[in-house]
Amino acid sequence: MNPNVDWYFPKAKKWQPELEALRAIVLSCGLNEELKWGVPCYTWQQSGVVLLHYFKDYCAVMFLKGALLADANEILVQQTEHTQATRQIRFTSLREVTELEPVLKTYLYEAIEVEKLGLQVKFKATADFTVAEELHSKFAALPALKTAFDALTPGRQRGYLLYFSAPKQAKTRTARVEKCLPLILAGKGLHD
Repeated sequence: MNPNVDWYFPKAKKWQPELEALRAIVLSCGLNEELKWGVPCYTWQQSGVVLLHYFKDYCAVMFLKGALLADANEILVQQTEHTQATRQIRFTSLREVTELEPVLKTYLYEAIEVEKLGLQVKFKATADFTVAEELHSKFAALPALKTAFDALTPGRQRGYLLYFSAPKQAKTRTARVEKCLPLILAGKGLHD
């Protein structure tokens, strides 16, 4: 156990017993405990394998390369439709954690094996994401915008593409593109 991570568990008042049990299970599989992104991260030779985290309605073990796991028990959850690599196993009680311990360990050992083999998730290319018509129009009207957009990192480009294409109404998509023009031209991402 890493003392730098200890502060996280009392903070999760509703899920503290479940997270403490999950912590013990994960550590029993030979992973190292670190603090990354403000949550407990468990690594194998400096490569992230799983995170522990909690939400209002559940706590979870998040497999960073969960998309590569076999999921024989069909318990892995894709957090959102746009999540490409990570998958969660969600828990709503200490009883669930205890009952699923053998299955969870199987998934953990499989995730460690994924790291040992150096397997990588094949991410969707930025070109495969939908480009909102409103952004296409702005590119045509402002060539400097297209140049600035192309200079962004692929992750920042995907963030904008998802943000711009999400609304159903053209008016909202147009407003989002207009609002983000200064950020894109400044070389910044949506959340910078």
